[in-house]
Parts: sequence; structure tokens; C-alpha cells
Amino acid sequence: MTSPRRSCFPRDQDHYGGLAANDALAERAGIGKGTRVVDFCSGLGGPSRYFAYRYGADVTGIELTPARVKGAQELTRRVGLQKSVRVIEGNIMQVPLPDTSVDVVISQEALLHVPDKERALSEAYRILKPGGQIALTDWVAHSPLSDADRELMWQGMAVADLYSLQTYADLIRRAGFGINSVEDLTPDWGVILKQRLAMYKKLREEAQAAGTPAGHDAFYESYIRLVDLVNKAALGGGRFAGQKPA
Repeated sequence: MTSPRRSCFPRDQDHYGGLAANDALAERAGIGKGTRVVDFCSGLGGPSRYFAYRYGADVTGIELTPARVKGAQELTRRVGLQKSVRVIEGNIMQVPLPDTSVDVVISQEALLHVPDKERALSEAYRILKPGGQIALTDWVAHSPLSDADRELMWQGMAVADLYSLQTYADLIRRAGFGINSVEDLTPDWGVILKQRLAMYKKLREEAQAAGTPAGHDAFYESYIRLVDLVNKAALGGGRFAGQKPA
């Protein structure tokens, strides 16, 4: 019989790539038994719970939205992982954790919403022990957005600033990290986003047919445009791994 913990994991990931994306970050950051991990913008805590269960890590999620913190805590309690996972309310531009207190910082498709990425990266550097690792995925811009597209992404998905792969890596370096790897995920994301858009369209049609709210129109419009831009390789994704000097 499948355990409740394992059965929820494939349905508990809001980022692109699901469990395989978690495993890729774990491999690049060296997450293992007893690793103290902090998940920036952890949402409902799906990846945090997975890292604890799959790899034996001790995970703290930092989440800004109180309702998500409450939901994450309840889900964690229900699967019995509260001893190794905690999601706390906090701002990643002012992380409520001490200096040099953790081994790894991870984040997935979240820093695009943060108004000051450099400050968030500096906070990651501050809380990491010497030799600590950072591994993250985020949106990147392979070419500049038009004013109309930039406004659409802001109104629909609260996208702040976007950078090229190289500029993003430079931001990480400026925070003090050495760069271990930079990977372009754009082709993979193009496939994933097309699948997600098809799912969203189906759900909206079902909601409209039932006479119930069909979701936020600005989000839907911006998502359609996002899928188009990613498949044209104007926007895309990157995975970055770095290390604080020992």
C-alpha cells in the first residue's frame, strides 16, 4: 500500500518539472541526510516535504503569504513530517534566520516576483555556512520584452525584473558566490508550459460551463502570452548552482 506521504508528492509540486526538478536541485546542491536546507518562497511546502522525506534533509521554508504558511503547516502535520519540515512566515529580503546557520538555499520559479533579487541573494549568502550551496531555477529573458508584454506579465503574474542567463549568473556572483553551473531550461519549459496551458483551458471551460468563476482573467491572458514567448525562446528558464567560499 502506498504511504500517504509518497502518494501526495507528485500532486504537491507547483513548480515546472515536478519531482525531477527537485531531484536536479538536490543533486546540484548536495542535499543529503541531515542537510539543513532553506527553501526561499516555499509556498505550500511540497518541495520542502519531498527533500525531507526523500533525502533526509532538515528543511525550513520561508513564505510571505500567511494563508500559505498555515496551509503548509497543516499539510506537513498531516503527513507526519513536522519534526523535519517547518514553513515560517518571512520575507526573503530579510530572512528571519541567523548568519551562517544553514547548508543549502534553494528556490524554484520565485525570485521573478521579488523586487530586489540582489538583496534576496545577499540574504542567502548571509545565512549559508562557509562552503554552503545555492541552487535555484527562475525565469530568464533571452531578449528584451516589449513594454506591452512587460506590463502584461506584471499585471497577470506579478513579474518584476527579468535577466538573461549571463546577467542572472553575474547577480549571483556579485552576492559573493562562485558559480558551479548555469543551465538553459527553455526547451524543457516550452513543453511543460504547453501542457499546463491545455490543462488551464480545460478547467476554465468546465468552470464557465458550470457557471462558476473561471479564474483571474489577467493571469490567464499573461499565461497564454508566456507560453508563446517561451516557445519562441524570447523568455525561458535557467537553473543556477553556486557555492559560498569555504
